[in-house]
Amino acid sequence: MSSLADQDKYQEEKSTGSAEVQVKGVDKHDNDNKLLARLGYRSEFRREFSLLESVAFAYAIMGPVAGASSTLAFGLSSGGHVGMVWGWLVPCCFVLTIAASMAELTSSMPTSAGLYYFAAKMASPKYSALASWITGWSNIIGQITLVCSIDFTAAQFISVALFVGSDGSINLSTGAQYGILWALVLLHGVISSFGTRILARLNVFYAVLNCDTFDAHEVGTSITVISVLCKYARHDGVSAKVAFTQYENNTGWSSNGWAFCLSFLSCMWTLTDDSAAHVSEETANASRSAPRAIFMAVLMTMINGWLILISASFAITSVPDLLASPLPLPMAQLLLTVMGKHGMLAVWSLIFLVLFMAGASQCVDASRVVYAFARDNALPGSRYWRRVNTHSQTPVNAAWFVVICAGICGLVGFSDAALSSLAGASTIGLYISYAAPIFCRITSGRRRLKPGPFSLGALAVPVGAVAVAWVAFITVVLMFPSSSVPNAENMNYAVVIIVGILGLAGAWWVGGARRWFKGPVPNIEGVDAEYKEYTPDA
Repeated sequence: MSSLADQDKYQEEKSTGSAEVQVKGVDKHDNDNKLLARLGYRSEFRREFSLLESVAFAYAIMGPVAGASSTLAFGLSSGGHVGMVWGWLVPCCFVLTIAASMAELTSSMPTSAGLYYFAAKMASPKYSALASWITGWSNIIGQITLVCSIDFTAAQFISVALFVGSDGSINLSTGAQYGILWALVLLHGVISSFGTRILARLNVFYAVLNCDTFDAHEVGTSITVISVLCKYARHDGVSAKVAFTQYENNTGWSSNGWAFCLSFLSCMWTLTDDSAAHVSEETANASRSAPRAIFMAVLMTMINGWLILISASFAITSVPDLLASPLPLPMAQLLLTVMGKHGMLAVWSLIFLVLFMAGASQCVDASRVVYAFARDNALPGSRYWRRVNTHSQTPVNAAWFVVICAGICGLVGFSDAALSSLAGASTIGLYISYAAPIFCRITSGRRRLKPGPFSLGALAVPVGAVAVAWVAFITVVLMFPSSSVPNAENMNYAVVIIVGILGLAGAWWVGGARRWFKGPVPNIEGVDAEYKEYTPDA
């Protein structure tokens, strides 16, 4: 574990030059690097992400067509057609308030440290370190379990394709799917070790593949799925009344309202909106591009995902039959019914590629979080995880930390409720880390924030209050199992993951970290580490 001795060693590794010396000679990114220096950090990455590439990166992680296809069962079991359609839209409205608040903080403080840096600077000095600690560990949990949940779903995609392609003769065991998960995680670790320029270009390719937003001549995967489902629904689908208003509670919970709330997991797992902040140190004109990327990507994902689910709702003629399918992912059965074997496999391959790229982007995002947290000595073995590869100028060690931890988390895959547990854990961890700095911003941080180009102004407090209240509510909801009578096989292990890891982090805090962890540690001398000295370019 990190200690005072480790911190002292790290201090020796820091640059001894002044802030002005560290950024001297930088050309087109001079303002970005000076701004970062005022925050207390020297620039160690190439700034290869433009606004377009930042939006593509954030959009890649959320991947609405893959997200909606992977989690269709959550809405179907929790409310049928109503759970699918409105169980997506309702939480989206609240997530927009979180995205707006996050964008404001990112515009003011564009650093890879992101959320836990925001929490430290917005909290009162007395609780700054504790706020940073809680936020950082919550985000680490969310980031790593999100990598695992994406790759677990990708492994299911491969299993489904083999089952359908072989007419049911190849039915992979849980152990075999776990092996595929490890292969995917390892491959994503390799991709995450590439240089920033390659990663940026890969994400633009992904964005074009995932939706035709960036190229009017490209027919994206989302448009393909929507078109196919709508064409089928036109002749063999249900009426608009059924598609938008028919409610079916297949959870076992007696309360229809509570069951409907469980359908929110689909949207909440898909809409993770802080990724652009974590690559802000690799983004040109970060104080403007990063916040815009956060909000634009969330809005695009919200609309795209809703259109996919509406088209699916019109095409589904029997919710019970779809849930009873031997295929673990209902969207696979729906596409098989609509398109037949060969058509389904073709579209399934496109969705898998979208999901694969989402996993790659998320692994990159998680590695930046690990790097930033290790840079401030908050992880065991921090001096290893904060190293930046001199060739690629990326945190390669941090990427492999993510790979190992994600692979271990995949052991949850042996449970019947694996996806809901992993999705729930990642959602809870991430959204707690979103709410903490927002809460500090609207309380002790009202006068501490130095607004950047993206500012909510007078709306910051009411928007932030709604965001925090929503996170408190959804955290409770996602702790519950999908069934009213859970057992060892179908219980929601999200609560075990969240409480277990945060419990260990809390014990470490009480046992010693509170005496040496002071929050974000500047790695550049000649600047006042206090936020009061920092003024972003407005």
